Amino acid sequence: MSDLTTASGIPVDDNQNSITAGPRGPVLLQDFHLIEKLQHFNRERIPERVVHAKGSGAHGVFTVTHDISGYTKAALFGAVGKRTETFLRFSTVGGEKGSADTARDPRGFALRFYTEEGNWDLVGNNTPTFFLKDGIKFPDFIHTQKRDPQTNLKSSAIMWDFWSRAPESLHQVTILFSSRGTPDGYRHMDGFGSHTYSLINASGERTWVKWHFKTLQGIRNLTASRALELAGSDPDYAQRDLFTAINAGNFPRWSVEIQLMTDAERARWEARTGWDAFDLTKVWPQGDFPRHPVGILELNRNPDNYHLDVEQAALSPANIVPGLGYSPDKMLQARLFAYHDAALYRVGTNHQQLPVNRPRCPVHNQQRDGAMAAANGGAAPNYDPVRAAHPEGGFGHGDAGWKLEGTAGRYDTRAVDDHFTQAGNLFRLLSSVERARLVENIAASLRDADAASQDRQLGHFLKADPAYGRGVAEALAAHAGR
Repeated sequence: MSDLTTASGIPVDDNQNSITAGPRGPVLLQDFHLIEKLQHFNRERIPERVVHAKGSGAHGVFTVTHDISGYTKAALFGAVGKRTETFLRFSTVGGEKGSADTARDPRGFALRFYTEEGNWDLVGNNTPTFFLKDGIKFPDFIHTQKRDPQTNLKSSAIMWDFWSRAPESLHQVTILFSSRGTPDGYRHMDGFGSHTYSLINASGERTWVKWHFKTLQGIRNLTASRALELAGSDPDYAQRDLFTAINAGNFPRWSVEIQLMTDAERARWEARTGWDAFDLTKVWPQGDFPRHPVGILELNRNPDNYHLDVEQAALSPANIVPGLGYSPDKMLQARLFAYHDAALYRVGTNHQQLPVNRPRCPVHNQQRDGAMAAANGGAAPNYDPVRAAHPEGGFGHGDAGWKLEGTAGRYDTRAVDDHFTQAGNLFRLLSSVERARLVENIAASLRDADAASQDRQLGHFLKADPAYGRGVAEALAAHAGR
């Protein structure tokens, strides 16, 4: 007799033969072990993520190497040498769960810190920017990256139709179609918080911050042809590389660094450049705001069970701890709602009780019941008694909030925004070899767009840099002549 049991712990005598009426059947409904196996099998897939469906993850540790307590009172930065347990999920963005790891796509870089004050989730990408600056466009954009509702095929034409009508996307499009759009696995790429966030110190002073994770393995990217080859021969290339490296004790590491900006510096910089410091399609130039080292992130343990940790992981940028804060970034504000809402649908109302999502500190709230309520508060009350007025204003935890100005409404700033300078700056930073790869990668995709989309997009490239526009136009012409 095996030591197999049902989910209720009842010993299973025979896992090879159904209970039947005689040797030839029929099968009897009383065979609960059979019924339980079939029922669970039918339900063992949770809905895949709408974005970032294909992913890999690992556990690790963050170690403070430099004192930033003058900027933040967050306990995890309280002393040099302090260590905090982490979990990091990498992913592609647009593809389904069975898609190739090497597709041309941004890569998700979703990092959780299990601090003594609760979970801090820094949910970013391997790019410092994004295609959009306002979350109201996000569902439409993602639909262009998915499948056409009639053909059920991916369509470069609808991608370029959207991008060509949204010039704010140009900076991220330039990154995407450069060599950085096909990183060589997850270990050899940088990560970014991407958005502007806040640091709050013990005096309640705010400093705007951008988070950077610089790979200590060195940057490595795949050529377009190599990425396509691996998509066919080893579609799980990045998953295999990450798991194998950690399993062999070759632990990947990143230098954690920050850019800092006071509000006074923000006002002066915005007046000088005309750029919005909270615009996700822009970077803060490092010549203006250099990076400062904070610590080292190391991944040193593979999950024992992929589904338990990686598939059920539910991170949200809304999860911050005292000493950290948000910003008026419109895309960030939309994500503060969207990520937790997606987890409620995908994993369930008690997803925070699962091991990978559970804080490593005590939890006290009045949330009760719902599906899979493993920790349901015991005999503690499920309400919070009315208390005396709290004297502190702002956002709480010493965060005084930020001043609001203007009239509530919908504002379209496309006519005055500069969508081209930073994309042009990036193009001019590239070597001649990288420029050639960029324009060829773009042309190989843009050739499938209609003429109107091509013309609009070429206009954007020309405004970024005349050589950029000419290069793409020449590459497009070469494709047309083939």
